[in-house]
Amino acid sequence: MRFLAGALILMAVSATSASAGALLDQDFRRLASDEVVNLADEYAGKVVLVVNTASKCGNTPQYDGLEKLYSEYGDAGLVVLGFPSNDFMGQEPGTEAEIQEFCRLTYKLRFPMFEKVTVKKGNAHPFFNRLAADAGTHPTWNFHKYLIGRDGRLIAQFSPRTQPYNDDLIAEIKSALNN
Repeated sequence: MRFLAGALILMAVSATSASAGALLDQDFRRLASDEVVNLADEYAGKVVLVVNTASKCGNTPQYDGLEKLYSEYGDAGLVVLGFPSNDFMGQEPGTEAEIQEFCRLTYKLRFPMFEKVTVKKGNAHPFFNRLAADAGTHPTWNFHKYLIGRDGRLIAQFSPRTQPYNDDLIAEIKSALNN
């Protein structure tokens, strides 16, 4: 009887661990590249900040703060992942090569950027549907942020108005990095 109870507990813990990483178990192409990356494999054990981006938006200057976060907290385990999207008022109309050039030349971005995707409710990429299901909301505009812990579980979501150096966002990042 003890063995059976122990086996059931172990199975429950294993299932929970497996589902924890499932959120990031998605394949994406790097921006303007043929290289495909599995997010769970590539960023295992990292704190991940997922952001839908756009190059022609009033929030585009957030790229500076996102790059600063990546630079400042990267060694501690934070990675920022950008996903360009043209869902809101056509503010990311360029090709992936144009987006990449803009990000590198204008903002000197080094954090990973991935293929252009749809994030808006109704047509969202499955990854953004999963994020939205866990967070209770799809992105409502460009630069919506989802923070994922080292265990692959969603910690929090932040509206597009939340600047990268917002006190609440920084507190969540620091807390996640310390866990």
